[in-house]
Amino acid sequence: MKKIIIIVFFLSYFSSIAQKNNNTTTKPFTLGQVEEIQSNVLNEKRILNIYLPDGYDSKNANKYAVIYVLDGTATEDFIHITGLVNYFTFPWIDRIPNSIVVGIANVDRKRDFTSPPTVKAIQDRYPTAGGSENFINFIEKEVQPFIEKKFNTNSDKTLIGQSLGGLVATEILFKKPHLFNKYIIISPSLWWNDGELLKYDSAILKEDYKEEKSIYIGVGKEGLGPIFDNHVMEVDANILFDKIKYGKSKTIKSVFDYLPDEDHATVTHPAVFNAFKLLYPKK
Repeated sequence: MKKIIIIVFFLSYFSSIAQKNNNTTTKPFTLGQVEEIQSNVLNEKRILNIYLPDGYDSKNANKYAVIYVLDGTATEDFIHITGLVNYFTFPWIDRIPNSIVVGIANVDRKRDFTSPPTVKAIQDRYPTAGGSENFINFIEKEVQPFIEKKFNTNSDKTLIGQSLGGLVATEILFKKPHLFNKYIIISPSLWWNDGELLKYDSAILKEDYKEEKSIYIGVGKEGLGPIFDNHVMEVDANILFDKIKYGKSKTIKSVFDYLPDEDHATVTHPAVFNAFKLLYPKK
């Protein structure tokens, strides 16, 4: 008799649990939205992953800073960097301004982030390389105008790029610096074309350059880059920093951050974390 009572009790208990479960609802957790645009510059469709800050309302007058993330595919850097942006804008932290994050999803990063190869070994290893000029035009003429028309934005624009993304971020800084006012450049592949950008004489290095720029350069313990035996990632990043730091412009602010516990694969997240702290000192 006791066994029957116990069995009935457990059947009744699990039945009640099942009924409760049947009354639950499952809803998607939405981090942002996806915009697909047709690029006339690149002659292809491109995906932009968008994060809007808490409380964003297109109908009010609030204007927001925009952070553009290269390698901005959902399976690459968009989600974890969006998490950092969300974290640093918590009211109890309030370190960076409430920001829209735009992740520019990849189609062919080796094409988009590189200038035309001038070395045969690079041509052989990266056969699609050489499209950075078009990609930069895509950002300037299509991505930024699309974002500024569709969303409530202000003039505060940050670019984040790592590895080849850091290479093209450096190219933009040197050749079209007006596109962004803050640059977060991580482990840039400055070995490309045997240090081509390290030899570039940019307008931002001149005494008469007056636009204000804030630049973070971060790198892990990464060693030799590919192709060349005379380019160490840490050394090249430091040379880039020195080139900018000792330029003649008085409106360029730059910081260098060496992360010895990180390598090329792990450096991005902690570097962006540090960059936000260094570019936005405590209030």
